[in-house]
Amino acid sequence: MDFDLSEEQQLLKDSVGRLLADHSSFEQRQANRREAEGWSRALWAKYAELGILGLSFEEKHGGLSAGPVETMVVMEALGRALALEPYLATVVLAGGLIRHAGSDAQKSTLVPKIADGSLTLALAHGERQARYELADVATTAKKDGDVWVIDGEKGVVLHGDSADKLIVSARISGSRRDRDGIGLFLVDANASGIVRRGYPTVDGLRAAEIAFTGVRVKADAALGTPGKAFAAIERVVDEAIAALAAESIGVMSVMHEATVEYLKTRKQFGTTIGAFQVLQHRSVDMLIALEQARSMAYYATMMAAEPDAAERRKAMAAAKVQIGRSGKFVGQQAIQLHGGIGMTDEYKVGHYFKRMTMIDTLFGPADHHLRALAATEGLVEA
Repeated sequence: MDFDLSEEQQLLKDSVGRLLADHSSFEQRQANRREAEGWSRALWAKYAELGILGLSFEEKHGGLSAGPVETMVVMEALGRALALEPYLATVVLAGGLIRHAGSDAQKSTLVPKIADGSLTLALAHGERQARYELADVATTAKKDGDVWVIDGEKGVVLHGDSADKLIVSARISGSRRDRDGIGLFLVDANASGIVRRGYPTVDGLRAAEIAFTGVRVKADAALGTPGKAFAAIERVVDEAIAALAAESIGVMSVMHEATVEYLKTRKQFGTTIGAFQVLQHRSVDMLIALEQARSMAYYATMMAAEPDAAERRKAMAAAKVQIGRSGKFVGQQAIQLHGGIGMTDEYKVGHYFKRMTMIDTLFGPADHHLRALAATEGLVEA
């Protein structure tokens, strides 16, 4: 199987890499964190100029009709740069729901604004009691004439404090964990009845707790058929897991490279510590874990467009298990081999490990997905 990028994909990789190398140094990232929204609007505009905000949308709606491989290329670069901008929230999650569930009219209205950087979105789906069960939705949407009235609370909404619009999942029928009966609604983030409480997450990005009290939206704000949204939610979360797997490769690559460089320059006992064989072996173990994760990230990318939901879910669970385990190992080794400097807020390795920890937690950590995989026949039938 040929894993080489096409000429166009390699050009995309080079272009995104150059952009982030020029504008996303670790020092600049620290400065961007202090901006009002916790990320750089100026850099977001450069993403738009490069075309990556419209990458995965169809050309007829203002996008570039790219696929999972192009998303993988972008996400790995964002991982290397430890990017703060809401690419996952706007393009992969909310944008994915617009691609899969939105009407042509909604796509024609929203996609050009996403692509030019003027519209940011967030997916308000997770709830406190749900843990990692996607169908566990207690927020309700009730019909009142020609409008829907939304009530409930959403938690850890990625970049929910700065988003212009929210895509909100709400139950219109059934019990709390039924897969049927869930709707998706596009809501203005500043609409009456919405209260947002933003905060920084452990990795330096932003999230929000959002309460909805009698929020009224018109019937045309629904994405797809109300009550039939679960399949789209599940598919987009799988695509997001594949994207996070690619991002983790960028994160782990930098941790490994920084550690090897440190071993080559740090001197102790009259020589560089990289001269000690035991430390060389540990850096090789880091590389092996990274390459194992890379293989599963490729697999997740290949399976992101799989139409069979059960097979796609198993693939994403397997990728999550390996990514989580590799990320934990590489991060722990990077911190330990850097010694005291690895624990400081002024040095980048700790920040990369924090992001790797968040990637493992999003949509369920490795242990959660291992249990889910064990409950099926696994990737290969016995």
